[in-house]
Amino acid sequence: MVNVLSRDFTKRVLSIQPTGVRKMFDMAGDDVISFGLGEPDFQPPPVAIEEFHKAMLDGRNKYTTTAGLPKLRQVIAESWSDYDSNLDENNVCMTMSGTNALFNCFMALIEDGKNVLIPEPYFPLYGPDVTLTGGEPRYYPCLFENEFIPLIADLENLVDENTKAILYNFPSNPTGAMLSIEQRDDLLNFAKKHNLWIISDEVYDRIIYDGEHVSFIGTDYDRVLLINSFSKTFAMTGWRIGYILSPNLDAMKQVTKLQYYLAACSNDGMQYAVLAAFQKASGYPEEMALEFKERRDLICHRLNQMPGVSCHVPKGAFYVFPRVSVEGLNSEDLAIELLKGGVLCSPGSAFGESGEGHLRFAYTISKEDISRGMDKVEAVLKKLIK
Repeated sequence: MVNVLSRDFTKRVLSIQPTGVRKMFDMAGDDVISFGLGEPDFQPPPVAIEEFHKAMLDGRNKYTTTAGLPKLRQVIAESWSDYDSNLDENNVCMTMSGTNALFNCFMALIEDGKNVLIPEPYFPLYGPDVTLTGGEPRYYPCLFENEFIPLIADLENLVDENTKAILYNFPSNPTGAMLSIEQRDDLLNFAKKHNLWIISDEVYDRIIYDGEHVSFIGTDYDRVLLINSFSKTFAMTGWRIGYILSPNLDAMKQVTKLQYYLAACSNDGMQYAVLAAFQKASGYPEEMALEFKERRDLICHRLNQMPGVSCHVPKGAFYVFPRVSVEGLNSEDLAIELLKGGVLCSPGSAFGESGEGHLRFAYTISKEDISRGMDKVEAVLKKLIK
């Protein structure tokens, strides 16, 4: 029998695999307590739902412009005015989610023979997206010992004449790490030194617990493409709507042109719903963040009391990425043991080699479920560590 896969499909698509996060979901039963899903357990703001319904009734079910609703793009630009007051609607292109925005940026910048520096541990789509564009992902470590902030020396060891871009992700999935201004400036100066494009994934920019969000927008460097979405900040994960923002108008012309060929346009009615959320429920992300902070404090306290566990307290996003040491077990083995004990989490290896020795817990469930889940985690660890 002829191997259809090897003959009929491209090396690019055959080289990518399902993520390790998905593997654990496929193994889980219905009765587990799940810390696996990076999705807020909130509904979108009621005003956004109402506006979406109204938009449907008003006939906003048609194609719209590729760049998106001008008024929404203007409001988004104004939301970044504290960072850069020169932005307007021309600096924004709406996309069909943050992941669509991510792939657009890679497609616009990367071609065969070029490479991109990618953080590790990573959001699992980063590397495969680069591969699908024909480029090479090169992973720089963000380690527990440095609170998951990369070292410039590690970046210098990876960059070469074929490096086109570097991707930064703060607040981070899976670690919850955030940058100080000084750390941001170090990373910015590295990119400047090597004339790299910065792709900055800032989708958790408003899920912040300690300090303020530090962005790569609003610096004196215009080779920046910012990725954002409303999935995390307005609990719109299923709506699939995001945007690309850049101070570089030449870059915006290219990504907007490309967006037509990737998705034509974003959902018309949903753009009116997001606009309503901005205008009438602007504080909604901060309201969610208050609840997530209580959950963060609870889960970190519990984890740091357990044998073999060491946990940094994340400053943003809604994940905790503890180091967990059980002799003879790697992170996937340990995640499977916890699954047997009634808890679903993600093995650190699902986020790259630098994630080995860790587990990711998403605290996107109630405090009661977190407490029950942590009871189960503690019971499993006490059996394994004697």
